Amino acid sequence: MKADNVKSQMRKGILEYCILLILDREPAYAPDIIRILQEAKLIVVEGTLYPLLTRLKNMNLLSYQWIESTQGPPRKYYKLTEEGKEFLAELGSAWEEISDTITHLKKI
Repeated sequence: MKADNVKSQMRKGILEYCILLILDREPAYAPDIIRILQEAKLIVVEGTLYPLLTRLKNMNLLSYQWIESTQGPPRKYYKLTEEGKEFLAELGSAWEEISDTITHLKKI
């Protein structure tokens, strides 16, 4: 179905914003990020998430810290940098504009 491709592109377009929203609350381990996204009905696999986390880190929007685990090796917890918080605020403004536009167009 043609709509599936458009829906997939829309999900990819908001994935960064969703990840930053999650990390704005508290640092998170990648599998926890995947779980939260899945609970929100945004299905993401590790093969998609890890390269995105690396790219966001390389853009200085995220940092990470290794934390010891009682269930195996240390875990990498990602968190927003100050630059990431500023970027998230910009994305939030953009999202509000897009949302307002869509809401307006639906009412016409």
